[in-house]
Amino acid sequence: MAVADRGKALALLAGTQFVLLLDTSIINVAAPSIGESLEISPAALSWVANAYLVSFGGLLLLSGRAADLLGQRRVFVAGLGVLAAASLLGALAQDAGLLIAARAAQGVGAAMAGAAAFALLLTLFPDGPERHRALGVFAAMAGAGGAAGTVLGGVLTSWLGWESTFALNVLAGIALMLPVRRLLPAGGAARTGQGFDVPGATTVTAGLALLAYAVVNAGEAGWGSTATLVTGACALVLLILFVLVERRSAHPLVPLSVLGRPSLRLANVLAALWQMSLFPMFFLVSLYLQAVLGQEPVLGGLALLPLCIVVIAVASRTDRLIARFGLRAVMGAGFALVAAGMAWQSLISADGTYVVDVLPPSLLLGVALPLVSITTNIAATLDTREEESGLASGLLNTSLQFGSVIGLAVLSGIAAAVTGASTGARGPALTDGFATALLVGAVPAVLGVLLVLRLRLPAPSVQGAPEQQRTAS
Repeated sequence: MAVADRGKALALLAGTQFVLLLDTSIINVAAPSIGESLEISPAALSWVANAYLVSFGGLLLLSGRAADLLGQRRVFVAGLGVLAAASLLGALAQDAGLLIAARAAQGVGAAMAGAAAFALLLTLFPDGPERHRALGVFAAMAGAGGAAGTVLGGVLTSWLGWESTFALNVLAGIALMLPVRRLLPAGGAARTGQGFDVPGATTVTAGLALLAYAVVNAGEAGWGSTATLVTGACALVLLILFVLVERRSAHPLVPLSVLGRPSLRLANVLAALWQMSLFPMFFLVSLYLQAVLGQEPVLGGLALLPLCIVVIAVASRTDRLIARFGLRAVMGAGFALVAAGMAWQSLISADGTYVVDVLPPSLLLGVALPLVSITTNIAATLDTREEESGLASGLLNTSLQFGSVIGLAVLSGIAAAVTGASTGARGPALTDGFATALLVGAVPAVLGVLLVLRLRLPAPSVQGAPEQQRTAS
């Protein structure tokens, strides 16, 4: 494929990633309007957001392996189709049950499209500096999508109503599907001769979905509640059963030899850790700007636009930093900056201002986000064979998704607990809760710094240029 065509293909895949990450945050801004319009209780309203996270997180691994077995482009197009259809259903929903079902279906489509998109990127761009630059663009669009969700959510909800946040996905899905056959390779022929591991697929999907449910429901039910403990225990049993099934399967969904690679395992842990820190930050800072500083949803969303700009600028240069200083050094610096940025962001005050309290630390976090995102993506895929690219993407995206789910559940729970225990006025009480949660959010990043020191990377491929060889050092 010509360089120009690969650039267009990358734009298509990165645009898909932007849309999928947009969906994880856009609903937070639209939620109050949805609850008022459809008269949904707060408990049911939380599941308008959580249904997407549960199905997305539960199906990523299965979707990645399906892309390897059925063809990456085929799964990618099917995922976009499911996402567009589910979004149309959500835009037309007139009650809580239908809207929650639509959000769950959106998560199914997002898991299919997201896992296949990352696998296609690995197929299109060979290991080395070219792939690193592609991963930089991919990571930049993912970070921008997560932040832009608050911007678009505020704008669309204020001007066109909450339904427009769903209608946006219908148009995006159609637009992304139109050039697929012209720009994307099939991503490997469907391997019909290889059996499909139904027991493995069933146990891992049910286990991951139950785990996601346990985590997102813990904020309401309580971490020590019977519901959380029972669902968590059932999830653990299913995941253990999955490992036992894979050991005996002739055609395992996840070959355990892949999980035995130290660099892949550690990279997935690191990916989850940076998501635990950064994903909740967008949510907490947006609430601080609106609930404490009194900004309108539109302005609260636009306040994170400078961060998006920094993410894109730094991501375009991260491959040069890796070539000069090495992958481990850039990764460690990124995690250190995340920890520093979260600690700095925790200094917010009840009578603060956007320019003083929010903008400077958010710019620092904008520098850190592409550093940790791109380097963990590279580390997780350095020794991945083409026929395993879907599996690798499923594993990595599952780690990222569960990192965001766990981080948001824990930090928002901490913020609510600190605020609830305060006897002061509403503004200072809310600020204390947000500040405490942001400071705790630095802990996963600190753990990431320590784990980077243990990271062992595989040797570069024989075809690697000198720049690539320095990258793997």
